[in-house]
Amino acid sequence: MSRKYRIRQRIQTAVEMIYPPRCLACGVLTESDFGLCGPCWRDTPFIGGTVCECCGVPVPGARDGHRIECDDCLRTPRSWQDGRAALLYQGGAKALVLALKHGDRPELARPAARWMAQTGRVLMRPNMLIAPVPLHWTRLIRRRYNQSALLAQHLGRETGLTVCPDLLVRIVRTPVLEGKTAVERSIALANAVSVHRSREGLLRGRDILLVDDVMTSGATLEACARVCRASGANHIFVLVLARVAKDA
Repeated sequence: MSRKYRIRQRIQTAVEMIYPPRCLACGVLTESDFGLCGPCWRDTPFIGGTVCECCGVPVPGARDGHRIECDDCLRTPRSWQDGRAALLYQGGAKALVLALKHGDRPELARPAARWMAQTGRVLMRPNMLIAPVPLHWTRLIRRRYNQSALLAQHLGRETGLTVCPDLLVRIVRTPVLEGKTAVERSIALANAVSVHRSREGLLRGRDILLVDDVMTSGATLEACARVCRASGANHIFVLVLARVAKDA
């Protein structure tokens, strides 16, 4: 065992004594950093099993060798190819997302990106470019950070893929979309997103992974995917931390 390793271990032990690892959700002591305690883990609905290959929402039944899509994706074709979500937007997952988004908890992006990397590994392609859903500058000033950009940055570290945090720009400040129908969301987002002029060359002919914190109707991701496609992107994929299900 090297001297540097022993020193590093001692420093780590001292840090853990001063700042013992705590549950990300409730704050009780845990065995490791960036983890959840048992009760919070059980209250956090991770998505597993059979899912819609387009948006990641859980669907009944088993895989049969054919492409599986939920009713919403069959009814409204998407501008992206495949998509996945790590969590259902309910219970502990909803609390974590809201804490990241509105509760000034940017440190949650690191473990969240790790969960996203695990569930989204089927989407990863060589030389893929990761791009977060953009936030209008007025909202960015108020929140101080774009939670989707934080997720994208940590996801890049987890996967080794390149991240372009400003590939897309929110050029219109849309109204709050919570509570609006899918049609209302789509109308509100019309022409609200564009590709950054100096970044167009990065996406031409390239696979793009769009990252967001929550997918409800998919209207925001649809607006982003459309402008990427119009600017010459190859295949487009989406990966979100949480997916809203109809019974959520």
